[in-house]
Amino acid sequence: QVQLVESGGGLVQPGGSLRLSCTASGFTLDYYAMGWFRQVAGKEREFVAAIAWSDSRTYYADSVKGRFTISKDNDHDTVYLQMNGLKPADTAVYYCASTTVATTRYNEYDYWGQGTQVTVSS
Repeated sequence: QVQLVESGGGLVQPGGSLRLSCTASGFTLDYYAMGWFRQVAGKEREFVAAIAWSDSRTYYADSVKGRFTISKDNDHDTVYLQMNGLKPADTAVYYCASTTVATTRYNEYDYWGQGTQVTVSS
């Protein structure tokens, strides 16, 4: 059974940091690109970052470039999202997802985690 499980969300003050993790089971990340998306209630799911499976090339939304870093550990089938310099506008439910080719388009991802809440507030 294919499953993605996110963890690491929580409440953090503006300017703070969090690291989200997404662990895969039922398949290996060796041949899958991974992405992080976020969603605020009532709004469309928004691309955050993606990492290619072949060369680990990374892609970022302009709104997080320079603050967030996506990485993956194939040995542990885990992808990470290091978030620094967090802003209230980063508040959302964050989802990881897998696909065959890294893309910013959420409808091209096959499997999704259940999401983890990130709240940035003082």
